[in-house]
Amino acid sequence: MILARVMLIMCVAATALWPRAASGQDPFKALELTRPARTRAANDFTVASLDGKQVRLGDQRGKVVFLNFWATWCRPCREELPAMEWLYQRYRDKGFTVIAISVDSDIVAVPPFIKQNQLTFPIVHDPKMALADRYAVRALPWSFLIDRKGNLVALAIGPRAWDTKPAYAVIETLLNSR
Repeated sequence: MILARVMLIMCVAATALWPRAASGQDPFKALELTRPARTRAANDFTVASLDGKQVRLGDQRGKVVFLNFWATWCRPCREELPAMEWLYQRYRDKGFTVIAISVDSDIVAVPPFIKQNQLTFPIVHDPKMALADRYAVRALPWSFLIDRKGNLVALAIGPRAWDTKPAYAVIETLLNSR
């Protein structure tokens, strides 16, 4: 009987502590994020950012990483990038970063787009889609969430509302997981 009560209290406490969307739904489900069936490490990579600095995914270990594949010609990408900037601004000082990977074949359109939208997170260029192929990207936008240990924990195929309570709850859940 005591064991049953302890189990009940633990379940209630876990439920109360787990961030939920406004509707009480799991925030991962509210954003329609796909969770992998088994834990898998994200593929490490090193690529130059638009300002010439080397960006290595492995150097982000200990942070929650939002990895996004996009292009300037992709309308849904252009619509979700400003919301990603809000997410980045909100959580970057708490162990969160965004790495946006442009798959534009020509880099010429990317800097004006970044400036116009005041994007401040790291942006890299993958014109031959070599990195996109390593991540099996088949559509744009295509985003991955990577936990502090470097594991892929969620996938979003297509745009999402990244400046909403469910998105905040997802990032906070990952930031609070050690």
